[in-house]
Amino acid sequence: MASDRIVFFDTTLRDGEQSPGCSMTTQEKLTMAHALEDLGVDIIEAGFAMASEGDFAAIATITQAIRKPRIASLARAKTEDIVMASRALQFADRARIHVFLASSDLHLEYKLKMSRAEALDQTAECVRLARSLVDDVEFSPEDATRSERDFLVKMVQVAVEAGATTINMPDTVGYSTPEEYGRMFAEVRERIPAIDKQGVILSAHCHDDLGLAVANSLAAIHNGARQVECTINGIGERAGNAALEEIAAALYVRGDRFGVTSGINLSQLYPCSQVLGQIITFRPSPNKAIVGDNAFAHESGIHQHGMLANPLCYEIMTPALVGVAKTHLVLGKHSGRAALRHRLEQLGFTLSRDELQHTYYRFVALADRKKNIYDYDLVGLLPDQIRERRQEPISELA
Repeated sequence: MASDRIVFFDTTLRDGEQSPGCSMTTQEKLTMAHALEDLGVDIIEAGFAMASEGDFAAIATITQAIRKPRIASLARAKTEDIVMASRALQFADRARIHVFLASSDLHLEYKLKMSRAEALDQTAECVRLARSLVDDVEFSPEDATRSERDFLVKMVQVAVEAGATTINMPDTVGYSTPEEYGRMFAEVRERIPAIDKQGVILSAHCHDDLGLAVANSLAAIHNGARQVECTINGIGERAGNAALEEIAAALYVRGDRFGVTSGINLSQLYPCSQVLGQIITFRPSPNKAIVGDNAFAHESGIHQHGMLANPLCYEIMTPALVGVAKTHLVLGKHSGRAALRHRLEQLGFTLSRDELQHTYYRFVALADRKKNIYDYDLVGLLPDQIRERRQEPISELA
C-alpha cells in the first residue's frame, strides 16, 4: 500500500536547465541547490554527469555542499553513463542514479534502432550495474505514455527485479490526459504486485505540451504515485515541466481530496522562484499560478470589494502561505469606489461620500487613458482642500 507522503524530486538543475535560456554555471547551480534545500525538496537531480564536464563538476560540487536532500544524476542505460554518474556522486551522503531507456516502439525503432528484447536485456543489465554502485536506483521507461501497455509493464517488471527502488513513468512529450495517466499508474500497480510488496516508489514526470503537466501529476498521485518530478516555475524542455509550486500548493489547499503530506516548506515557494528568476534569463509570466506577479493581485471592483470584506471571497490561500508579502489591490479602470477609498485612506486621506464620488469619476477617466495608476496619480486627482487635510508630507508618496 502506498504511503501518504509525497517525495518531491526536483529536476530544475537537469531537465529545467535544458530549456533555452536556462543554462547555469556550477556556482549558479549551487546557489539554486541551496534554495531547493531550504524549500525542503527530497531529491535534487543535479545534472547529467555524462553530458559535459560542466555537468559532472556541478553534480560533484553539489554533493559536497548539500546534505539534506538526496542527490541524483541522470544516466542513459549505458555502462559508461552509469559509471560516470557514480563517480560524480561519490561524495554524496545519499546518492541516486537515475537510469532511463525508451519503451515506446517509436523511440526504439527510430531513435535507438533496438528491438524490444534488446531493450529488456539492456534494462536488466544497466539497473543491476547501477544498483551495484549505489543503494538507490531509479528507472524511467522513456515515453511511457506512448508505449504499448503490455510491453511497458514487462519493462517495469524487469527493472524492479533487477533492483530499481523507484520506477518513474514519464509523459515525456506531454501527450497524456489526467484520466489516461492516472489509469496507467493504477494498472501497473495492479499487474506488478512486487511494487507494493517491496515498497518500490512509483514516480510521475510530466511535460506541459498540452498544458496538463500539473493535472497529470496530481492524477498520478491520486492513483498511487508517491514521487513527483517537477521544476521551479515549470521550466524545462519545450513547454516545460510540471511546476513544483503548483503541485505543492494544490496538495495543501486540496488536502481534503489528496490526503497526503510532504516535506515542502510552502513559505519558501516564492523566494525559491525569485532565486531562479535571478539566475536564468526570464521570470515567470505575471499570470503564473502561485508565484506570478499577479497571482495575488486584484483589479476588478467586484473582486476588490470582496477582498476588503473577506479575502477568502477571492483567494483560496493567503499570500504569506507561499512566501508572498501581501495581496495587491491594483487600481485600474475596472476598480470600484471601495478599493479607491481604501487606498486613499492608506495614503492618509479620508473623503466624504460626495468627495469620493467626485474623485472616482476623475479616477475612471484617468484609468481609461493610463495603463498604470500610481499613488502620486491618485493624489493629483484630489482638490487642494483635500490634500491640505493630509498630515504627512505628500513627498513621501513619490
